Amino acid sequence: MNKKPQITMTGSYIHAAATCCAVLAGLLVMSGCTGYLDEEKYFRDLQTEKRIFSKKDYSEQWLAACYNMLLGDNLEAEAHRVNSVTNFSDDMVFNEGLNEGRRGSLFRSWKLGEYQYIQEEMKYFWRSWQLSYAGIRQASILIHNIDINEELTPAEITDMKGQARFVRAYLYWLLLKKYGPCPIMPDEGADYSLSYEEISYPRMPYDSVANYIAREMEQAARELPMTRTVIGAGRPTRGAALALRAKVLIYAASPLANGNAEMADFTDNNGRPLISQTYDERKWARAAAACRDLIDYSEQNGQLYQLHIAYKVENSTDYAYPQTIEPPYHPEYSEKKFPDGWADIDPFESYRSEFNGDALVTQCKDIIFSRVNNVRDNGSTASIANNTRLASHQLPASCGGWNCHGLTQKQVDAYAMADGTPFDTEHRPTGFTTAANAASHPYDHLGNNVSMQYANREPRFYASVGFSGDYWACTSANNQANRNVQVFYYRGLMDGRQNASERWQLTGISMKKYVNPADCMVDGGTMHVEVEPTIRYADILLLYAEALNELTTSHQMPSLSGQTYTVSRDETEMRRAIKPIRMRAGVPEYAPEVFADRDLLRRAIKHERQIEFLGESQRYYDLRRWKDAPQEEGTPIYGCNVNMNSAHAAQFYVPTRITDVQSNFSPRMYFWPVLKSELRRNANLTQAPGWETYD
Repeated sequence: MNKKPQITMTGSYIHAAATCCAVLAGLLVMSGCTGYLDEEKYFRDLQTEKRIFSKKDYSEQWLAACYNMLLGDNLEAEAHRVNSVTNFSDDMVFNEGLNEGRRGSLFRSWKLGEYQYIQEEMKYFWRSWQLSYAGIRQASILIHNIDINEELTPAEITDMKGQARFVRAYLYWLLLKKYGPCPIMPDEGADYSLSYEEISYPRMPYDSVANYIAREMEQAARELPMTRTVIGAGRPTRGAALALRAKVLIYAASPLANGNAEMADFTDNNGRPLISQTYDERKWARAAAACRDLIDYSEQNGQLYQLHIAYKVENSTDYAYPQTIEPPYHPEYSEKKFPDGWADIDPFESYRSEFNGDALVTQCKDIIFSRVNNVRDNGSTASIANNTRLASHQLPASCGGWNCHGLTQKQVDAYAMADGTPFDTEHRPTGFTTAANAASHPYDHLGNNVSMQYANREPRFYASVGFSGDYWACTSANNQANRNVQVFYYRGLMDGRQNASERWQLTGISMKKYVNPADCMVDGGTMHVEVEPTIRYADILLLYAEALNELTTSHQMPSLSGQTYTVSRDETEMRRAIKPIRMRAGVPEYAPEVFADRDLLRRAIKHERQIEFLGESQRYYDLRRWKDAPQEEGTPIYGCNVNMNSAHAAQFYVPTRITDVQSNFSPRMYFWPVLKSELRRNANLTQAPGWETYD
């Protein structure tokens, strides 16, 4: 047991009393931040600590409090105005609040880069820093005290340590992505008997934070089990630790943190640069080896992780779960089963069902870790966090939804045609679907009067894009009249632009990912429990290919299993990683010339990530780590011409700049500002470049 009580600290000497969270059973959490040692309180805190960690129930409640810090402002894929602003990049837009003046217009302020105003004045998203360090403190106390437990087996104690270690490292990961280089607290916690000056911690270099997280995940991988039971589906496993390790090392190898001279002014309190100024290719090799550690671990254990698939559906007349539409015939893939082809799967349903709640977390091998526990046991559904609010904001007003989460024209145009060729933005198809031209678009489920721009697109398009004229199943509605609703976004219609309302799509295009066929908020309808895909196997596969593609020579890298990898730009290995994702999507592999050219493959991988991870809070960070944000997020937002009514339907689909929201990107937007109140309390904590300090 520790010999001194501990406190929560952020990068400053934060008062523990301000950041402590109550344990679920109402346990007293030790707190305090004084310049002297209160002997009576010291004794009382020690007794509380001993009482908590000697009992199983109390220890589990303490661990639950650690997990709780992953929620709230630390959610990553959730409803925009509630928690997760980073889920909206150049691919998604948000309308709620745009009519409420500057204070209410959160999305407009966000796109203009007014992060500091949003946090300091609007009071949104400022809790992420405090929540993270509070959770770090909670986890550290458990790790250093759980050994005294009298009711847990040694294996259970090891597992609880691993879980707390994972949560602690994940919170550091959130801080690193948002705020950049951040303070790393003493592993055993901080002693509140010390002076303020002694417990004021500076930022650590980006590489130091990334390496710390990687080491912690290596240790957690030794402590965590391979799998979880149904009850523990929301808890991390060994694979989750390996996956997080791989992700953080990829970020450390990416252009933002690897030889970035533009960040030379991001320094600590002693003027030391916090971002590497010298490019090091071995960082990519190390990241590739970390990805391979997880891939090999999965394969050695009976393909522990793999992409989620739904098998082909034949002779179905159910509009909510339609008959499979096979991709255009391809001699290489149409006759082979997944993962060598798509002969036995439904690419549309394979992608859709992973995110809309039809596939349970326990059944979906692609999801390595999730904050969601949408496990149904004896007819019940339990969840610690879900994307139901996200889906309800996407659902059209006709279905009772908020009708305010939409997609940009850029995102819609990014989806390929059914045969895998790019959508031709220079020669957009004109006209509309009719009963007479149905044979000209056999690779979709379109009804009549739909723009031909939306015809014959790849399956992920139909699982993700709620275009004008699309059908929304609403199977939970009581009456048939309120099911299978065809929704149009023309001005003046219920789901179109309404001057007196903010419940309409800014771009005239909704997002359908996460929406379940049962979702409905009228006529007795209900919302399904959707899933938050925190870490996916598909992500690790694409990151592996990305890391290999950046290598110019071979590197010898140690693996966690003790062997040595020879890591190089191996086309066979890159194909092995990318192919399952393309096959599940029902589109061909990249052409040989793409794999042969580093620049072409880099662009292809970036494009693949834009499509595959829509709405998963990946795009925002990808653009920053690649340093593509100035171009991609600094360009105007386009969508449909939402001022057109149904009488001018053809003009509605002409790409039009969305003037309600202006785009902007400046270098300071690479990282979030730290609150001025934090800087006042800690003289050793520096502000991110471009943001105001307290003085």
